[in-house]
Formats: sequence, structure tokens, C-alpha cells
Amino acid sequence: MTDSKRAVVLGAGLAGMLTAHVLAGHVDSVTVLERDTVPDGPYLRKGLPQARHAHLLMSGGARTIDGLLPGTTDRLLAAGAHRIGLPADVVSLTAYGWQQRFPGAEFMITCSRELLDWTVRDAVLRDPRITLLDGVDLLGPLSAAGRVTGVALQPRDGSAGPTELAADFVVDCTGRGSPAKKWLAELGLPPVREETVDSGLRYSSRIFRAPAGAERDFPVVSVYPDHRSGRPGQSAVLVPIEGGRWIVTVSGTRGAEPPGGEEGFAAFAGAVRHPIVGRLIASAEPVTDVQGSRSTHNRRLHYEQLTPWPEGFAVLGDALAAFNPVYGHGMSCAAHGVLALDGELRRLGGLAPQLARRVQRAVSAAIDDAWILATTQDLGYPGCRAEVTDARLANPSPAGRQFADLVSTAALSQPVVAAATMEVTTLSAPLTRLRAPEVLAAVQRLAGGPAGRPVSAEPPLRKEELAFLGR
Repeated sequence: MTDSKRAVVLGAGLAGMLTAHVLAGHVDSVTVLERDTVPDGPYLRKGLPQARHAHLLMSGGARTIDGLLPGTTDRLLAAGAHRIGLPADVVSLTAYGWQQRFPGAEFMITCSRELLDWTVRDAVLRDPRITLLDGVDLLGPLSAAGRVTGVALQPRDGSAGPTELAADFVVDCTGRGSPAKKWLAELGLPPVREETVDSGLRYSSRIFRAPAGAERDFPVVSVYPDHRSGRPGQSAVLVPIEGGRWIVTVSGTRGAEPPGGEEGFAAFAGAVRHPIVGRLIASAEPVTDVQGSRSTHNRRLHYEQLTPWPEGFAVLGDALAAFNPVYGHGMSCAAHGVLALDGELRRLGGLAPQLARRVQRAVSAAIDDAWILATTQDLGYPGCRAEVTDARLANPSPAGRQFADLVSTAALSQPVVAAATMEVTTLSAPLTRLRAPEVLAAVQRLAGGPAGRPVSAEPPLRKEELAFLGR
């Protein structure tokens, strides 16, 4: 067919595979290019070092992925992933106190990143229109008359020379190391506006075998710092995953980083605001070494503002906006970005003129709330290094901060506020949900005097969970 349409997706991670799946409904073929050699199964790959740390797929992202790729959540659960109800199945010390465990509609899916990536990749690659070409280096874009027309590539093993792959649409999903900024400059575009918020967070993780009896139906346990204290923040999070295992991640902002190796890991977990995580892992068997990472800063590239924007090219996922992983928003934002791409393809009826620019604007809008949620908290830590031009971040409103404190305090004991907060933090509802009439009424009642259930000074553990603290 001389008029057949081809798309190329750069990167075979979660964003890349979902993008390939969506594009396959609008073109004749999709080729996914990946630098790594992709494993045939739920195994780690070299180019995704953060996979060794705790990952949370929030319900807003899980529902979006299920809408794009039906049955994904069911396949994950069948493979051993956990469905954690929010806030019923979490034991969480927030900046404001212990969250009471109300039943709710929101949830998170917890599993290893390799299982999640494999589950999505396996389903996507069953489509004969999609081909994965791994072990290749990207050399640069092909362009003509103001549009991207493909990419140049070369096998990493040197088995062949450079080749060119023509495409009607190219999507960059290569993550934090994206070459898009450099490529666009080489195409003559002006510098892109970039914002960064870097709390200096460093984190370390280790996988443990859960004690007998705690392999299933065990809560996520988290201890977070108080970002209002004026001190560096330290946290510890225990996340149940498949195979009767726990991933435990400890982290600290600049000046309070955790140790990089095994020595001191358990001690750090027990020395945060509450020792619960340290006490839990005292009776758990470690099955991996400690893995550390410093790739944690928030970074957003405002490609939606670049003029002119080349036809035939878009940037999604971490290549567009990367988040501090402690908030668990990266995968959900990637899914929302792909949903925005799907929406524009459907509205325009496929690869129509101006698709690339419309996609870039829609994807940017889709991740805006998550950007504000992550960066406003990180900006509170001492030593945070920020380059921001967004007035919401550069000049935050004192009234806005006060309102956020009131809502977060009320969420601990007021079910209606907790429900709204969970909707927002799981990226299931916009930030404006926190100003719904019933939420404002509950916050005002609490602010006006004693109301609601008392907030416990101790973690809200159930009887069967207390046994694992070694009391």
C-alpha cells in the first residue's frame, strides 16, 4: 500500500507500550524502538534502574490503563499484584498525623515494576500491527519542511551501520534521558521553558520475604515527614508485592539522606518519625541487596509553548514531566498522557494536520495537577533547589497553604474529606474536588471546634497486624 501509515514510538516502557497500542488503532503499523534488550518475561532491564524501588499504580492511572488496554488490572492481580484500598488498607503517618482507615472507592495496585511492565508489554505486543525493535541507539530525527519524518538508528552491538526509519508520526517516550530537547534545538526551535524542583531526595530500597501469615492482605505501611517543620524530610514505606514479598523504600531529602548500602538501612527505617517500618522488617528476611537512587527531582519541559512545533512529533511520559517518585504519580501521569493522545486522535480522526501540537497541549494539561501536588510539597524542604516560573509555585498564596493544611488535617478523621483527598491524590479527580461543598462544610466544622472522630497517636493497626511488630 503506497498510502499506508506508520508510527514510531521511542521507548518500550509503560508510556511507550500504551502509546503504541493507541496508535495502532489509527495507523497500519507501529514500530517501538528500545535501547535496552527487552526481557521475555517479568524481569529487570538495565535501562530502568528505578524498577528496583517501590512503585504504586494509583486508581486514577489503573482505571485509565484499563480503559486503554482492557483487563490489565485483572491480569496484574492474577499474577499476584495486590489491590490496596484507600485509605482502608494503608497504615500511614502523614505530615498531619495517622490517617484513619475508612472504606473508600479509591485504591492502588502494588507489584514489582517488572511485573507491571511485562503485563502491559505482553498484551500490547500480541497486536500484529506492533513490532518491537530493541537493542538500538537513536541517532536523531529525520525532518523535512517543518515536520519530523522518522528517525535514524543503529544497532547497539555494531552489527550494522546507521539506517533510517520513515514514519508519519513519532512519539518520544524515552523517559528522563529523553533527547527531545537537543533534537528540537537542532531542528531550529527556540529553547524550551524548563522547570525543576529538586529536594535532593535520595532513596534506598530492599526486598524482603514477608513473614509467614503476612504474604497477602497486608497493608501498605508508610511514614512521611512533616514538610512544614523546616527540617529535612525522611520517610519509610513498606509495599506488599507479588510472591509474598515486601519492597521497603527509605528516603531522605538533602542533608538527611539514607545510607547507600546495607549498613544502617534497618536503623534508618526505624529512626523516621515513627519506627513501625523498622520494627516490621526486623522479623523479615532480606532477599536482595540495598539499591539506591538519586534520580528523584521534579522536572517539566513546556513543549506545549514552543512555536513553531513540528508536525509528526510528540513527547509523552517522563520525557515531558518527571516526578519525585515518593508521590507515586509517574505511571498514572504517563497513562493520562496517553489518554490525551487517544482523545486527540479520535477527535481528529487519525493523523490529521495539527495533531502534534494539539497532542502536546492536551498532554501538558493532563499532568498539570500532579505537577502542582508534587512540587508544592517538595518546595517546603530546606535545601530544595528550584527553578520555576509558574506563579503558583514561585509565589504561593498563604491562604492556599492554610487551606491545604486544613483539608489535610480534616482528612485524617472526616470520611467525606478523606474520600475527596484520596480521589485527588490517586489522580482520579482534579484539585478542584477539594473545594466541593460537602468537603468545605466538613473542613469548616473541624476548624470551628472539636468534631469528628479523635485522631489516634498510635498507628491504626488491626489485631492480626500487630503480631508482626514483634511485641
